[in-house]
Amino acid sequence: MSEVIITVRGEHELRVAPERATVRLSVALDGPEREAVAQRVLALAGPVRESIVSREEARSVTAWTSQRLSVYAERPWNADGRRLAPVYRASIDFTATFADISELSLWATELSAEDGVALGGVDWHLTPETEREVEREVATQAVGVAVSRARAYAEALGLSTVIPLEIADRGLISAETAGFAPVAMRAAGAFDTAPAMEFQGEEITVSATVEGRFSAS
Repeated sequence: MSEVIITVRGEHELRVAPERATVRLSVALDGPEREAVAQRVLALAGPVRESIVSREEARSVTAWTSQRLSVYAERPWNADGRRLAPVYRASIDFTATFADISELSLWATELSAEDGVALGGVDWHLTPETEREVEREVATQAVGVAVSRARAYAEALGLSTVIPLEIADRGLISAETAGFAPVAMRAAGAFDTAPAMEFQGEEITVSATVEGRFSAS
C-alpha cells in the first residue's frame, strides 16, 4: 500500500486543587449628602485596607488592589411618577489574593458583619509555577494521545511506519475556525453566606487539544 496521510486529534486534561483564591469586595453606602456619604465610606474602607495589609505582612495574602473612591448620584422616582431628591452612592472596591484559604474564611466572616461591606465573587487559580508545569504536562500527554491514535489507524490499515509531519494547536491544521487555545483552564468556586463562611474551591480543570498529521507506510 502506498503512503497514507493520517490526521488525528489528541486531548488530555488534569484536575488540580486550587492554590490561590482572589476575592472581590466592595465598601459602599448611599445617602442624601454627597460629602457625608463619601466620608463614611472612606472611614469604613480604612479598617478593611488595614486588615488586608496585616495579612499580607503575615504572608496569607499574596497580592491586593484598592480602587479610588467612586461617587455618583441618582434621582429615584416615587410612586406618583415624580423625581425625588438625589441619592448619592459612594464605593471603594478591593481585591485580595489569599494563599491561606482558612485565613480567607476567617477574614470574610469578620467583614461580613461590617456595615456597608459586601463580598463579591471568588476566583480560584494556581500559582504561575504550577500553572506552567501542569500546562506542559497536559500538552505533552495530548501529543502522546495523537501519536497513539495515528499508530492505531496505521495498524488497522496494515501499515507499520508512522512519521509525524505536523503537530499544531486545535484548528490550525483542520478546516475548523482557528482561535482555540492549546491549553484551557476552568475553575469554579463558592462561599457560604452563613455567619461562619466556609470557602471551598472546586478543582481546576486544565485541558489541551492538539492536531497531528502523520505519514504512514
